[in-house]
Amino acid sequence: MGAVAADHFERLYRADPDPWRVASAWYERRKRSLLLAALGREHYRHAFEPGCGTGELTRCLALRCAQVCAVDVAPAAAARCGERMAGEGLDHVAVLSLDLPRQWPDVPPDGFDLIVLSEVAYYLDDAALRAFLHGLDASLGAGGELVACHWRPDFDDRLQPTDALHAALGALPGLVCTARHEAPEFRLDVWRRQPQGSDS
Repeated sequence: MGAVAADHFERLYRADPDPWRVASAWYERRKRSLLLAALGREHYRHAFEPGCGTGELTRCLALRCAQVCAVDVAPAAAARCGERMAGEGLDHVAVLSLDLPRQWPDVPPDGFDLIVLSEVAYYLDDAALRAFLHGLDASLGAGGELVACHWRPDFDDRLQPTDALHAALGALPGLVCTARHEAPEFRLDVWRRQPQGSDS
């Protein structure tokens, strides 16, 4: 994925099944609750979650979506996520290991009506980010929601500043911001894609 190599994430997940304490850390649990509360609808048809990790957020999305496509660049993470979804009977979740944006999942005919980016897009270098934005633009359906939530302080693997990244996401065609939460630790934005010809 961009300049942060896939094997970097694979090593992290092989050494520790939850390297960022997504299941247990208060920051992660609070952020997840805020993200889910910011979604504009109770139910969605087709959700796409790049950077799914081992599936903490994936499971929550599965309870509100008829179909979920969860993707991670690390095969170890994707395998654990898939095992977890199968173990909980969430067979409407498809888990794939893909190196986004070079590889991209199949997109439903009407596009995804929910795309969730949580702590993922700042790992992309400039060229990969441009390709990623193009993929998102082509994948988000009319009326669909794009959600982005990213850590704000600097860290070693960061390739994109969070505020600039969210500005680039919000500049995709037809998007209107419907929710925003800014804190010292993270920024959360939700955008809805207006149907063509709509002014609202």
